[in-house]
Amino acid sequence: MTALAATSLIAAPSVAVPLSEACALRRTHAHHSEGLDTWNSAYPRPTRDLDAVLVFLSFPDATPLTTPAELTADHFPATSQFFERASYGKFALRPHPRREWLQMPRPSTAYAIRRDWHAADRAAYLKDALEAADPHVDFSRYDIVYFIADPHAPGVDSDATKVVNLETPLTVDDTDLHRVVTVFEKHPPDRLVLAHETGHVFDLPDLYHRPVDGKGDWDTHVGDWDLMGSQFALAPDLFAWHKWKLGWLEPHQVACVRGVGSTRLTLEAVGAGAVAGSWGAYVSAGAGAGAGAGEGAGEGEGAGAGGSGGTSGVVAGAPAFGSGRGTKLAVIRTGPDSALAIEARGAVGNDHAVCTQGVLVYRIRGGTESGSGPIEVLDAHPRTEACWEDSVYPPLADAPVGVGESFTVPGEGVRVEVEGRTPSGAWIVKVTTGWRPSI
Repeated sequence: MTALAATSLIAAPSVAVPLSEACALRRTHAHHSEGLDTWNSAYPRPTRDLDAVLVFLSFPDATPLTTPAELTADHFPATSQFFERASYGKFALRPHPRREWLQMPRPSTAYAIRRDWHAADRAAYLKDALEAADPHVDFSRYDIVYFIADPHAPGVDSDATKVVNLETPLTVDDTDLHRVVTVFEKHPPDRLVLAHETGHVFDLPDLYHRPVDGKGDWDTHVGDWDLMGSQFALAPDLFAWHKWKLGWLEPHQVACVRGVGSTRLTLEAVGAGAVAGSWGAYVSAGAGAGAGAGEGAGEGEGAGAGGSGGTSGVVAGAPAFGSGRGTKLAVIRTGPDSALAIEARGAVGNDHAVCTQGVLVYRIRGGTESGSGPIEVLDAHPRTEACWEDSVYPPLADAPVGVGESFTVPGEGVRVEVEGRTPSGAWIVKVTTGWRPSI
């Protein structure tokens, strides 16, 4: 099977073409814009290996109860492994941890560390941190800087971890420092928190929604379906859209669906690739996730016809999710600044603990700011939920379209039908644009 498997089904059809530029949204001035027609050169693009220094900061008002080696192990090799799998082995994040604590000149409580950090306090912290580290660290050798604070110091707030982007770069060791990752995590930390923050270093936005009053659910936009939504996600691999933005997908792996009509695509799971990780890329026929799968299909059609889990039709002993070289993403432009994305998610790689497998549909808006909903997952099963004990947002845990199911995107005239699985485990999908229900 060719890498791009797309066939027209009717005369004058829509066409899925490997020339994906027509579906690339324009990058805007929005913070961490989802537009990807050009790369923002203010950020390092992870298409080459990058070196990161870990600097450990103590304070005069506390004696560290952990060692730098223990805090390094909190984040590595897990962070590097996440990106190795997500990039299909195309990118390596190389950590260089310092072995000693470097003491800050002021008590931890003097910096008023908190989530919504006052700019003056944050600037004072960064100034002192750089002055403490500069005699010991040659910053010109590194692409990324992590300042990791003593987690047991009384003034350290674990909710304050963030990437600080500097409007005016700081010059240190004859190199311009554009941003610093300030880490205030507990020991042990939140799972994959450093991978999430590193995503910001690569110009990826926050996909969670922060309620104005601080109450309510933060995960209503994307649920479990991307690390930038939640580091606790059951399926934290990056959206295929993000992998396209970061340069990890080849042009032939993105299908741009244009025109009116029907197109059949073969989509590999986003997590399947050259580096599947220790979770394994092979499963036995019939195994699969699927709590809540197959219930309440979109538009009330196909419910229970194969569900969202399982590997129906997969040959035992074959790669369960494809070779990793096939089509990962289908895109339909819906406006000058918006698009629909269609991708397959399966229990492989970073998504090994996924709640339900199947074909995920989501909207992208290139002009929407980070944290304001630049991506919205569309729920193919809006009347059901899944994985209550583990999901960050159960209403979206069963969002994918399963085998034998169909889903019509509200207001767009786009219909997605999952017709089956290939012998290698990829999903066979029919996409119809300009669709209208029969009367």
